[in-house]
Amino acid sequence: MRRTPGRALSALTSRGRCLISGGLALAAAGAFLGERSLVQLAVFVLALPLLAALSVARSRFRVTTRRATSPARVPRGTPAEVLVELGSTDTRRGGLWLLTEHLPAALGPSPRYTVSGLPAGATTLLRYSVAGRVRGRYELGPLQLRVVDPFGLVERSASGTGTAPLVVVPRVRPLGPGGTGVEQGRGGEGTHRSIAAHGDDDVSVREYRRGDDLRKVHWRATARTGELMVRMEERPWHPQGTLLLDTRARAHLVATSRPDTVAVPGPSGDDCPPGDSLEWLVEAAASIGSTLARRGSVVRVVTDTGELSPRPGRPGLGAEELLDRLATIGPSRVADLHGAVEAACRAAGDGPLICLLGAVGPDDVAPLTQLRPGTGADVAVLLDVTGWALPSGRGWIRGGGAGNALATQREEAVALLSAAGWRVTVAGAGHGVADAWAAVAGTPTGVPA
Repeated sequence: MRRTPGRALSALTSRGRCLISGGLALAAAGAFLGERSLVQLAVFVLALPLLAALSVARSRFRVTTRRATSPARVPRGTPAEVLVELGSTDTRRGGLWLLTEHLPAALGPSPRYTVSGLPAGATTLLRYSVAGRVRGRYELGPLQLRVVDPFGLVERSASGTGTAPLVVVPRVRPLGPGGTGVEQGRGGEGTHRSIAAHGDDDVSVREYRRGDDLRKVHWRATARTGELMVRMEERPWHPQGTLLLDTRARAHLVATSRPDTVAVPGPSGDDCPPGDSLEWLVEAAASIGSTLARRGSVVRVVTDTGELSPRPGRPGLGAEELLDRLATIGPSRVADLHGAVEAACRAAGDGPLICLLGAVGPDDVAPLTQLRPGTGADVAVLLDVTGWALPSGRGWIRGGGAGNALATQREEAVALLSAAGWRVTVAGAGHGVADAWAAVAGTPTGVPA
């Protein structure tokens, strides 16, 4: 550990400063009144902090720290146990040490410990637990050590350099079977996404979609049908599910307070409900994406800031990789979904597209209906964000004209998607992810996957 620079007298505690102030006042009173006994008493009082400073200055804190976090990766709301091993490398017995483990504010208050007289070469174990109620990547530590004299007049401090990582990932909620027809593909082609015949006249074609490679335009079929057509190449089909995740700050009510200090709404029986609408959508993406990945599907996730890229050489995100990428997702400043919609439609191809949307209106979902004519395989979950409108700074949207306007826009968006053949459901703060999944999958809530 490194020592905090500065002279020992500069490390006086409040008690030590008060004692020096009292000693100076006593000395001045004794000198003014001519009372020698008061001056002698003042000298004794002033000597105490000096002696304390000398004793603390002679104290050394040559210590080592090691941490073990179990587990080092936890779902939101799940506690993790941390073990800190404190060892003394000094040749003398330690004094009175006050220890504080530094923690990020999102993990709660920093634990404090008192260690007295640690023998030379000995170790002691410090334990504490953290319950990450906010997703993210955190560093636990370093340990701050303070040495104080027995009277509490002078203290010195030093900070260690060792830390340990902790990753808080979104929760994965159990979902029922069924869903979006990922196993059969968007068009139900089976083992191949599309099969091209051997003859040029019999080549498989489909209508041109925005973003298709113009080099694949089949001009003979275009002339025959009067519509721009493109060739469909033969390639093995792998089940794929693509998620569009709306993270725009303007589409959510994002919590600004610590979730353990504000009561947030949630489904019955959920002891750690999502603290805001964005957290609900991230949890939905984690649950749906993990379920599809476990069933053997290639999972791709597109947000308004870009696609969550998998590891090199992999076509999609695995279940664990998906959670790690979602752990650091936050609100974005993107104004609209148009770019994200086009990217998600290109990524989905002939597979199903699952859209997880915040507060949207018909203008936001219109590109979806234009690029993805409904086949019954595409899904949209729209959030009623007003359920997260709390009095503590987020009540501006509850009720009144703002709430009614959002409800009207949401209803128009639902009608537009439904008319285009999409499977649509609306979820709120009181709904679980499994409820929304059951609504679009047509299966009862709570059936194990």
